[in-house]
Amino acid sequence: MTQLTETGASTASGASGAGNSGRPSTKRSDPAGRRRMVLRLIILSIVALIFISPLIFMFVTSFKTREDATGIPPSWIPDPWTLQAYESILAPGSSTPVLRWFLNSMVAALLHAALVVVISALAAYPLARMEFRGKKIVFGVIVATLLVPPVILIIPNYLIVSGLGWLNALVAIIVPTAASAFGVFFMRQFFGALPEDLEEAARLDGANRFEMFTKIILPLAKPAMATLALLAFLTNWNDFLWPIYVLFSPEVQTLPAGLSTLQSANAVRYDLLMAGAVMASLPVLALFVFLQRFIIEGVSRSGVKG
Repeated sequence: MTQLTETGASTASGASGAGNSGRPSTKRSDPAGRRRMVLRLIILSIVALIFISPLIFMFVTSFKTREDATGIPPSWIPDPWTLQAYESILAPGSSTPVLRWFLNSMVAALLHAALVVVISALAAYPLARMEFRGKKIVFGVIVATLLVPPVILIIPNYLIVSGLGWLNALVAIIVPTAASAFGVFFMRQFFGALPEDLEEAARLDGANRFEMFTKIILPLAKPAMATLALLAFLTNWNDFLWPIYVLFSPEVQTLPAGLSTLQSANAVRYDLLMAGAVMASLPVLALFVFLQRFIIEGVSRSGVKG
């Protein structure tokens, strides 16, 4: 009986081995799949090159001479390479203090982003985690303001800023748009997606509402806050129209509005303009590189619950 059992087991094992050896290996390469992958990479590379080609041309033009920058047909390689444009816009006593404009834009954008995150988080938390009368109406009014074109608010905002004595000061471009309806909506979506069990556990441990907000909710909301901060930074950094209305002196001007002075009705210094544009692009690219992980996580998690 034992011999029959051992014989049957060995036969089954041999059959199983034969069956496994007869199956096609899953590790074999798929020539058609590999060709599709290579074709996809080529197409994506071409599309990416098309999208970044203006940035490349801007960068190389900033190292051209004034004559080479306006040459017809335009060339991709400077002849010769020169730092003349950067030396001109960064020279002390220049009529176009680009470095001062850069610092003004950096200070204004950073402070504006911080204000937007603080105000949006404080306003969004009650709308997402607390119950009070009229909550839906308040949230509906906030969302409805997103339908109002910002250009309509230029005159009212100007009158308010003028009445406060903020004209020709950086505070005029930092404070007025700090109460962001989009920021409240964005943070409210993120807060609403967090599990309520965390707050219940904290409440049982004796934590009050402010402690739950600062010690539990905010640490979990870092991706959303980083994303909102970046969006607010970019909005303020790229703003062109509003600074023209409220900032008059070259010393307090921001970079986008200041660069417009490099253009005139009769001539445009493309080398200077491209050098200034490169300086304006560097902080944006650096922030995106460092915060892209938080951006992806914040956007994906904020859209989970509507």
